[in-house]
Parts: sequence; C-alpha cells; structure tokens
Amino acid sequence: MSENGHKVVELPASITVRDLAERIQTSPIEIIKQLMANGVMANINQEIDFDTAAIVVEEFGYEARPMAPPEAEEEAGELPRWKVLLSQEPEEALRPRPPVVTVLGHVDHGKTTLLDAIRHTNVAEGEAGGITQHIGAYQVQHNGRLITFLDTPGHEAFTAMRARGAQGADIAVLVVAADDGVMPQTREAIAHARAARVPIVVALNKIDRPNANPDRVKQQLADVGLTPDDWGGDTVVVPVSAKERIGVEDLLEAILLVAEGQDICANPEGKAFGTVIEAEIDRSRGVVATLLVQNGTLRVGEVIAAGTAWGRVRAMFDFQGQPLEEAPPSTPVSVLGLSEVPNPGELFERVESDRQARALVEERKQQAAQPARRARRSLEEMFEAFQAGETRELRLVIKADVQGSLEPIMSSLEKLSTDEVQVNILHAETGNISEGDVMLAAASEAIVIGFNVTADQAAQRAAESEGVQMRYYDVIYRLTEDIEKALKGMLAPESRRVTLGRAEVRAVFNIPRVGKVAGCRVLEGELRRNANVAVIRDGEVIFEGPVASLKHEKEDVREIRAGFECGIGLKGFEAFHEGDILECYIEESVPVG
Repeated sequence: MSENGHKVVELPASITVRDLAERIQTSPIEIIKQLMANGVMANINQEIDFDTAAIVVEEFGYEARPMAPPEAEEEAGELPRWKVLLSQEPEEALRPRPPVVTVLGHVDHGKTTLLDAIRHTNVAEGEAGGITQHIGAYQVQHNGRLITFLDTPGHEAFTAMRARGAQGADIAVLVVAADDGVMPQTREAIAHARAARVPIVVALNKIDRPNANPDRVKQQLADVGLTPDDWGGDTVVVPVSAKERIGVEDLLEAILLVAEGQDICANPEGKAFGTVIEAEIDRSRGVVATLLVQNGTLRVGEVIAAGTAWGRVRAMFDFQGQPLEEAPPSTPVSVLGLSEVPNPGELFERVESDRQARALVEERKQQAAQPARRARRSLEEMFEAFQAGETRELRLVIKADVQGSLEPIMSSLEKLSTDEVQVNILHAETGNISEGDVMLAAASEAIVIGFNVTADQAAQRAAESEGVQMRYYDVIYRLTEDIEKALKGMLAPESRRVTLGRAEVRAVFNIPRVGKVAGCRVLEGELRRNANVAVIRDGEVIFEGPVASLKHEKEDVREIRAGFECGIGLKGFEAFHEGDILECYIEESVPVG
C-alpha cells in the first residue's frame, strides 16, 4: 500500500529485527545499522517497540501504521447469574431495554466531571423527596431514548461487581485526557473492560486545553488495540470537554449507536431480578439499597432477596428522589425494607413470599458459614478443570520489573497457544503486583505472574481473601516451562466416533405424555440405550443426540440387534419421517500423546 509517496507497513506493538527486515524486504544487517545510527544496540533476534521500528522504516521510505490486534474468540466462560436467569426467559417475550453504561479511566482524567456534565445537561433540575439525589446510578434521555449510567466511576468498583459475578454494565466509556494520553491506569481500565467483554467507547476529554494533542492520544490508543473509527478501526472516539460541556451530546449519540449493535434486551413481564449497586444504613429509614433492575418489573410491596438480606419493598424512589410504584428493566431505584445491608454486586431477585425469602437466605447463610474456597485458581487445579472440559483458556495477569523483561515474556507465552488451548494475557505491566491486579484476576478466574517483583500488603490480603494464586519467577525459561506444562495438561483427549449400528424408520407413533417415537428395523449392528443417534435424511445428518428410550415389544431394553424391530425416542427430536436412517454411535476418548 502506498500513500503520499510513502509505502505503508503495518507493524505490531513489538517486533524482532529479523521480522522487521522481512516486512520491508531488506537485510537484517541494514536494520541493525539504522538502529545503531539512532543509538540502539540490537541483535537479529531482539525485539524493538513500535516507535523505534517506525523511525527505522522511515529511513527506507516506509510509513509505519499500528497493526490492529486480532479479535480474541469469546470463550464460553461461566456467565453471571443474572445472564443465566435472563437466558431462561422466552425469546419472544424479550424487549429492548436502555443500555447500562459505566465510566472508567485514569485518575484525574475527568471521569466524575464528565458524569456531572452528562447529568446536568440531560437530567431535569429540581431534586425532590427525602432521599439523597446521589444513589449510585441515574438515567439520561437523548433523542427520546434512555441511557442508564452507573455513577460509580473507576474500574475498582466495576471489577468488584464483576468479582461477585454481577457485571451490570453493557458498555464501558473510557475517559482519556487529550493533554495526558494513555496512562498505566488507562491500560488497566482497558484490561478490565476487555475481561468483562463489554464494548468500549472512548471519551477524549479536555480537548479545550491548549496543550491537547488528540492525534498523539489516538496513536497511543491504536497501540493498545483501540484503533479509532476515523483511522479505519472499530473503536468510537468522541472528543469532549467535560468542563466546558462540549461534545456531551455527541458522546450520548455514540453510546446509542454502539448499543444498537448489541443484543440489550429483557423481559419486562418476567421474573424481576438485577444487581445491588450500593447500600447503606440511614438513621431514619433503615437499610437503603440502590438496585439496578435487569429483568422483569419490580413493584412496591413485593418480596426480594439479595445475598443474605431480604425484605418487602416498603418504598421505592428514582434517582431524583421521586416515589415510584414500579421499575422496568435498566431502571436504577432506591428501595427501603431490607433486613440488612447487602453487598454491592449481589444479585437480587423477587420471591413469592416471606417464607420463601427466609428459607433462601437461611440456605445462603449456611453455605457462607462453611469454609470458602475458590476453585481453579492454581496451575495444578487448572489441570483438573481442563481435563473435565470446563475451560480451554489459561488467563494470566503479568507484572514484571522492566519493559525489557515484559516483552519477551509476553512473546514467549503467546507462542505457547495452540488451536486447542489459548494463553490469554488479560493485563501486562511493569511494577509490583497491586490490589487492582488481584481483583482483575479474581473477577476473571486468572493467575497472577510476577517476574522480579513483589506484591504489596493490600495485594497479598486480597489474594488470600479472593483465593487468587500469585506465582513468582526470576528466570524466564522457568516461567514459560511451568505455563507450557499447564497447557499440555489442558489438552483434551482426542475423541473417536465408533458406529454401533444402523436402523431404518418404518413408522412414526405419537405416544401420550411421551411424544413421538420411531418404529424401526435394525439393518446392521445394534442400537444401544446409552448411546447417541444421528438422524440421516436424503444423505444429510439433520440431528444428533442421545437416546431417550429404547423398547422391544413394549419392554424396555438396553440394546437391540440387527433383524429385530424396536421403538426409539431421542432427546430433543421428534420430527421423524418414514425412511429416515438412524445411525447409532458412541464417542471413545484417546489420550493425546
């Protein structure tokens, strides 16, 4: 590709001298000469960063562009409980709901100021009622559509909710100062949003500052994988000034555009449940809890349970302190009536009666009284999880003493990934292990790796309470050796399909309270009750699933051999046709290696 007389080359965040030479079709010796001319001593296998590589390729008539990282496949990890409950709602009953937005970013980049600007620009003035106006969440309206903001800026609050399995946000707004750029806490916030798998909208704040440099910040964003949309990427970047209230409407429009690409739905007529945002004890009112309704419609007088707290909703208020009788999905409300203060991030759900609520809470208290222990936190325990087929991804948070150590560690670990198992580096940074690193690992079922670093006391306490394993190394090959061993243990056994027999459907019968079964004649081999069956029609497999029932002359049988007739039912399938071929098979595991 050529632009303005320059040939354009796309480069990753770091690249070896050898690979760089191949990219621009020149000798590695010429690259090393240019590096030396710029005061950098490097051998052919040494990695250099993007900025250094960009300077070198310019000498050869190339313009460097950051390479967008490949999108990681989303693993089928354990869903938050509210998403599990939502998946059980009838699909035809789901309706669009307002998106829920959280605001993340580096300290002093303007998160709180931006939230205030959004609030005062779009929310009607004049708070009412006795409830404090700040209840941890509020709604704004843009072009007739609602957006819910979680008014708890900072990824610590966001991650604390995820660590409890809540993850209430649908979209993350990343605030980056135009005069400061991408900072360590910005990278950490990006890691948290990616780990939560929520789309990111960047609010490029403080554009009114005389020293603002939006293009430099966009380059930094591209370097960390957030390529702006006006650079051909897929990250929406909106210039704003929270202080001057410039670009706030554009930001709201961008949020709604991103929301349109997501499946943000709920069943307003279904069971009411959601997330506890915050809670406290008020001297005059008792327990006051801020709840985010995520499904159903919560009404005054209904009984709810949240963790070990329960109660009947005596009163309910919106974020402006106005009393409400009911709250549909994505509505933040302040409620009175709970028996105790629930933890932020707890799931609340409507129950039928006081008795059911008491029983549910008592069961949870008994479980909490038992010694708690998080599973699958160590590399050793990861083996068991992989052998059980529970996961195919090893998630890591890496901290190293210097950048010169971090880059080869990341490069070595990424090379260990295979088609079957992946190394997913959620966050990598220089410096000692912090409490934030541990919370990210806790929320993401990850392991913290430290190279020539230590963990502060807060991080050690968090790791102990959350059950997060931290492993320390001072030699790179020992680190990679341990991870490689873990990955080898994670490889699932190969599966081999063994065909047992084939039968032809001669008739279809509708059995009361059972459903449709196929009357068959076994053509070859045998059919077994504890096996699987593929339904073949016109040469194509139209269904595969386990055998539900197998009968011979009204008697249940374990197997039926060639030449005999039988009735067979399959789990999840009833659309049999005469002439269908049923192929019975089992899966055998063959250990790898």
